[in-house]
Amino acid sequence: MSTTVQLTPAQEAWLEAQVAAGRLPSIDDAVRSAVADLMTIANDDLAWAKPYVDQARASVARGDVTNGELVLARLRERIAHLKST
Repeated sequence: MSTTVQLTPAQEAWLEAQVAAGRLPSIDDAVRSAVADLMTIANDDLAWAKPYVDQARASVARGDVTNGELVLARLRERIAHLKST
């Protein structure tokens, strides 16, 4: 089966430059690789991430983390104090 893909001039120029630089074997290989990556992403149920999410939630429950807004507020206060001295 043969499929025609139309790229923008910028995409085609970028791919040609990558091939010329030896970063990609060919434009066809680049497109096949990109489609394979998209297929993997589309079929990923993210089950691999569950342990990381569970660990983060446990850290929050234990109080091991600090609210980002609170950290930024403290930094702003410290900067203001340093500037005033």
